[in-house]
Amino acid sequence: MSDEHDLDDDGPVHYERDGPVAVITIDRPERRNAIDYETSQQLLDAFTRVEETDATVAVLTGSEGTFSAGADLKAMDLQDSPEGWLGFTRTRCEVPVIAAVEGHCVAGGIEMACWCDIRVAAKGATFGCFERRFGVPLVDGGTQRLPRIVGLGRALDMILTGRAVDAETAERWGLATRLADEGEALETAVELGKRLGEFPQDTMLSDRDAVYDGIGTPLQQGLGLEGWHGSRVLRTAEAGADRFAGGEGRSGEGIEDLDEG
Repeated sequence: MSDEHDLDDDGPVHYERDGPVAVITIDRPERRNAIDYETSQQLLDAFTRVEETDATVAVLTGSEGTFSAGADLKAMDLQDSPEGWLGFTRTRCEVPVIAAVEGHCVAGGIEMACWCDIRVAAKGATFGCFERRFGVPLVDGGTQRLPRIVGLGRALDMILTGRAVDAETAERWGLATRLADEGEALETAVELGKRLGEFPQDTMLSDRDAVYDGIGTPLQQGLGLEGWHGSRVLRTAEAGADRFAGGEGRSGEGIEDLDEG
């Protein structure tokens, strides 16, 4: 990691750079990385900073073997805002975000993970809507994103029962998109982020925007959005076609190693 730090090193959120990857760490291990108001605002500041720098990918993680237990129910000082109770969950980061999940990723923690584009989970990780047992509603995107990720039936099972879901089940359902050995989720996520940073960025980002803009729209409308986004990056496509015609990438190099894990 580099020594690029602007957030308070003693605060609840740390921001570091590892090459093109911005690593945002929730650091409240005494509260299982639960989110109070100060933490929510520092998370918003951290993701704002990602967009103001040349970082091409962000990784969100938690310290000391826990992703996050969600809202801090002891503090109970979170405030609703246009950006979300947890500080950022009603926004869309301009670059891909990868969740690096160790330990418990529950309640608001799973809502933050669902906000991310990709979720790398350690094999010992646990997912769940544990707020069910305390009567706390899902208000940071869980009722909307979780069904889009795992399907309506599985999402309702998790939301209504508050059941715990292990990492292997989460991967089968598509909630965890990659598995890592315990203790290696962050390293795996950062390495994946570096690989994403090597691709032509404008087409990768336009494809990502097309996916999000098209979710929930009728097919024909979605196809129109896809076409509009694609039309903005045709110069990059033409340059890529020229490279391919010159012999680059025909054996699939640069892609196959992304399948590991």
